[in-house]
Amino acid sequence: MQYRDFGRAGWKVSALGFGCMRLPTLDGKPYGSKIDQAESAKMIRHAIDKGVNYIDTAYGYHGGKSEVLLGKTLKGEYRDKAKVATKCPVWLMKKASDFDSHLDKQLRRLQRDSVDFYLFHSMNRKAWRGYVLKLKLLKRAEAALKDGRIKHLGFSFHDDFDAFKEIIDGYSGWSMCQIQYNYMDTENQAGTKGLKYAASKGLAVVIMEPLLGGKLANPPKPIRKIYRERGRRVAPADLALQWLWDQPEVSVVLSGMSTMAQVRGNLRSANASGIGTLGAERRELVRRIKKQYRKMVPVPCTKCGYCMPCPNGLDIPRNFEEYNDAFIHQDLKNARWGYENFFEKKKRAESCIGCRECEEKCPQKIPIGDMMKKVHAVLGEGKPF
Repeated sequence: MQYRDFGRAGWKVSALGFGCMRLPTLDGKPYGSKIDQAESAKMIRHAIDKGVNYIDTAYGYHGGKSEVLLGKTLKGEYRDKAKVATKCPVWLMKKASDFDSHLDKQLRRLQRDSVDFYLFHSMNRKAWRGYVLKLKLLKRAEAALKDGRIKHLGFSFHDDFDAFKEIIDGYSGWSMCQIQYNYMDTENQAGTKGLKYAASKGLAVVIMEPLLGGKLANPPKPIRKIYRERGRRVAPADLALQWLWDQPEVSVVLSGMSTMAQVRGNLRSANASGIGTLGAERRELVRRIKKQYRKMVPVPCTKCGYCMPCPNGLDIPRNFEEYNDAFIHQDLKNARWGYENFFEKKKRAESCIGCRECEEKCPQKIPIGDMMKKVHAVLGEGKPF
């Protein structure tokens, strides 16, 4: 196993971290509460035996059963072999004291007196201002740091770079952050700019969705064709992971593994990882893959921003970005979920009033008013493409 610096914490973390959101289930339902406990424990312990020392879970994963499973799995000889991270469900906070009641419940589930890393879960601008700041949850977290129930404080994130910067700059006690990042998300959410900004502040950066929920590991036919050219023997999942590990700002890459085969495959990749080791040939392969993905988009938006600001508050480029991603990967379910949960309503396509002021400014001559109706029909109402 390769190890990397975990920000300014003075600790070396395994290149691969084990994410406990996609554990195998007895009924085959992804994210379901009927976890296959024997197989999950076997997978987690095997990863630890091979050097993984960072395990990530959260209050709501697998219907609240992920923390319970992890508590049972990390007993005895495995108790101190890996650091544990879990997350505060800020959306359940009605009053400040709810922070403590949820934290204490999570510690009981985990069968621990303290948790190594505690993250405010799924932070965006609204959650940061409306829950963390409004309810003064940082004071509660600092008290938990002082009494030892939390060893390090951080946050996981889903919003744009400006919101990311606001959260980082809004508190000096962060030890780490967790962001969605992969070679297709360099300009989405926190993006490469956020990765570098967090690292410049001394924060450890934990990467989630390195394979975009498995989409980059199972690409569509036009992308698979690029992999087959000239007899290339590159596994799509390995390429995506190595692209991340090539970057010095990346501390650890989380993978939500559902099978032992995935665990073993990711361990092989992690063992071969390193900063600056991607090489010119694989960099060019990533460049070609990204170019092909862009050719497949149904809306030719370049995110130039000439259409902005919208007089009604829409984020026009982001609406097109969400729609294009859903179309490319043919994944309406997850795209719609993200549209409704991580995108402010006033900025979504449904708020378009059809003024068409933006169309006069668009260099690509996109019929934006008509397309906003299509975007919302697909992402907001679940209609087919």
